[in-house]
Amino acid sequence: MRVPHVALFAALGLFLSTDIQAAAAQARDVLRGVDFVRPIQFSVEEQNAKLSELQSAGVQIIRFGMYAQDEDKNLDFIKRAQAHRISAVLILHGLYTPGAPERPFRPKEFPGMWPGPPLSALDPERSAQYFQDLLGKLDASGLTLAGLELENEINMAGNDPDFRLPGEGRVLGLADLSSDPEGQQVAKGYLQYLKVLEALKQARDRSRLNKRTPLLPTSLVDIEQEGPWPTPKPYDGVSIGAIMAFLRAHGLDRLVDAYNLHTYPWGDHPGDKASAIHRMRALRALVDPICSASGKPCWITEWGFAYASRACPTPEEKDHALLVQEMMGDFAQLAREGRLTGLIYYSWTGDPQFDLTRCGSVSEAGRRVLAPF
Repeated sequence: MRVPHVALFAALGLFLSTDIQAAAAQARDVLRGVDFVRPIQFSVEEQNAKLSELQSAGVQIIRFGMYAQDEDKNLDFIKRAQAHRISAVLILHGLYTPGAPERPFRPKEFPGMWPGPPLSALDPERSAQYFQDLLGKLDASGLTLAGLELENEINMAGNDPDFRLPGEGRVLGLADLSSDPEGQQVAKGYLQYLKVLEALKQARDRSRLNKRTPLLPTSLVDIEQEGPWPTPKPYDGVSIGAIMAFLRAHGLDRLVDAYNLHTYPWGDHPGDKASAIHRMRALRALVDPICSASGKPCWITEWGFAYASRACPTPEEKDHALLVQEMMGDFAQLAREGRLTGLIYYSWTGDPQFDLTRCGSVSEAGRRVLAPF
């Protein structure tokens, strides 16, 4: 039986309309927010003023990290944020074996290489008790989080003292994690990390209020090329493909709800079509191999553009607004495909080089960060 052309086109139109509506709904459902860098660096009065500012701007999600020794101060901040109708994505850190060796802080020689014990010294049992107690306190206070993360950027030497300092100036691949002496030590830390991540999942699953809070693994720096750094560096890293393959081979996917990426796009030639295409392709090269609607989607929990000037008004604002608007279009497409389910800009406040609050108000770039897709 032949189908009349009008009926065929009507059916096709209905199918396409339904598909477009579903994609638009996926974009609307993306968790959107901003990083609030180390809230406890500010006084309570300053925190409250910034929370009021965030609420007035329509921000509903903030992301920040906390350490066990600052638990009470951070829980108090989360309570006050919730009173402003703002939920937190909380970055947690595991506890270490007592007496574990610590890397000293040597900022003159190795800036950005933070002190502390290596991941291989993480203590799953101590960490499990800490997570259980913390989730219990959140339940008792009526606090529901927007997300939980464990550790930060562990594919870089800066946040994992299992890497040597100085390093060899290279990016390790998957084979290095089993055959190279430095890579083997780093891999020991990753295996210990997964044990602590499992402890956090168990504590999350037992929580009364946060059992459905999305759990994310460590954020990862967008290092794709393996071998020597394109620009020489005195430290090492692991490619994003290598660490993802290693963690997934050892059970990551049964522990987390989404993957976790950081990316800081090039800010060259705002408004130039060729540069915009270059940024889009770089983003695709990062996201497409990892993030999937049929597997695990991704959150991008840090992205942004640095300001070179602190002048008021800043001469860069028009360029920043153009760059943000361009990238939001790229992110919207990833959201429509179901690859991106969380997007958090770095930062709202706490890091003057990146902050969206400038010269006493929200920048134009900030307004575009918060605008609907």
